[in-house]
Amino acid sequence: MRGCLWRFMGVMASLVILRFFIQENKAAGVKHNTTLNEKKKMIQQITQEQIISEMKNHLKYFTKMQKNPLVLPNANYTLLAGTSLQGKWMLTVGISSVQRTHGSYLLDTLKSLFQASSELDLEYMLVLVLLSDTDPKWLNQTVANISGLFLPHIESGRLAVVHGLLWDSLAKSRNGTSPCGELYSRQKTSFVLLMNFASNLSDYFLLLEDNVRCSPRFVSDIYWAVSAWKELPWVTLDFSSMKTSGKVFHSRDLSRLASFLLLFPKDIPTHLLLSEFSLLLSQNVPIHFSSSIFYPLGSHSEAEDTCFPVAQDTDLGEPDNPMATVFTDMLSFWDTLPQFAYILNDDSLWVVNPIEGNYLLVVLDKPQKVIRVAVLTGFSQKRMNYLKQAQILLGYSVMDYPKRCAQYTLVGPLVRGQLDQMVFYEEDSVKEISCIKLLVTVSHDSPIKIQQIKVWAEVEEEEN
Repeated sequence: MRGCLWRFMGVMASLVILRFFIQENKAAGVKHNTTLNEKKKMIQQITQEQIISEMKNHLKYFTKMQKNPLVLPNANYTLLAGTSLQGKWMLTVGISSVQRTHGSYLLDTLKSLFQASSELDLEYMLVLVLLSDTDPKWLNQTVANISGLFLPHIESGRLAVVHGLLWDSLAKSRNGTSPCGELYSRQKTSFVLLMNFASNLSDYFLLLEDNVRCSPRFVSDIYWAVSAWKELPWVTLDFSSMKTSGKVFHSRDLSRLASFLLLFPKDIPTHLLLSEFSLLLSQNVPIHFSSSIFYPLGSHSEAEDTCFPVAQDTDLGEPDNPMATVFTDMLSFWDTLPQFAYILNDDSLWVVNPIEGNYLLVVLDKPQKVIRVAVLTGFSQKRMNYLKQAQILLGYSVMDYPKRCAQYTLVGPLVRGQLDQMVFYEEDSVKEISCIKLLVTVSHDSPIKIQQIKVWAEVEEEEN
């Protein structure tokens, strides 16, 4: 608990600094040529009393919230379409929507979602649409449109439409809120209502906005990912480059997350608070799968494009696998060598029945800032000869005799024999790594094909 409180204090300090910059930008307009040192001096001008005051406002409440998350007393819900929500699903897909001047992509989002799901996928999920507008005409028309297109899913209990309102005195916007602030406020209210309602419906919760296109079999992708991460600590899994959509949470955290969002003025950008919440619960870096399975469908208005800029997947090109030496304590066969798993060609490493604790270790000739790592084992088509349980770790501080690293941090587990993740670094950690370790975490009774380890490293800037 003490560790959580210290993290909370750090979060509060960062948010006070954020609010300070927002207010300064409004009042005087920070010049674009402000140097980094000048910005640091501006941050230092924030008195310790301001930070302590901001933290004290919420610290006692947050301590209580950790033990007993708030059930929103001022939330009012009406079931507009769907059967009574009985049972427990693996995944709730939560979508919030409000009335917009330029129209909505809600129906297109639902079409994409159901078209991307097999009959087996649909057995594992509940689609929950939360409408948080007060216009009765719009509500009636929206429900009629959804019912007309998706009646079988409503009757089967796979789709529910709920209207929610939050008469909340705790989450008021500040006076003089900017246009973006109004949009952030509306988004945060919708998310709070959605998460609060969904907190006991399933094991996991997927957050989507109402303008998202889904990749085929996305439910299966999420299922296998959360299964691989089941024994490891995590708060948020990111399946998209979008700032809020595509995030998966434990449903048990939703009440706590909704309460956390209400601690702050509603015009603070929601995605910043979602990131801080993960940090607060000891997930120090994002867990972001490299291949997005959710994409933006379109934009609603110029204002929303400005306030919610769409983050695109970064094209990192082909892997560059820096020069390295490869070691393993596994027994290979068919004249294959450890290097075959790292060289970028069609060669592969075959090993005999690896046991728990076996490893393949890549020691880089020179420390590198690795930004993405991918591992492929087995035959992707046949799902044979792959590592069922293994992890990828990044190492620091090279040691000799034998060649290895002294410290490691976890990137993640292999999901069905594969891994493809972006690499993030803690703020005060070493930013260059020297080792990439594939660690077997359960014994296997069949030969394994380690097909490829791919590494993307940040290109060093040439000195003038």
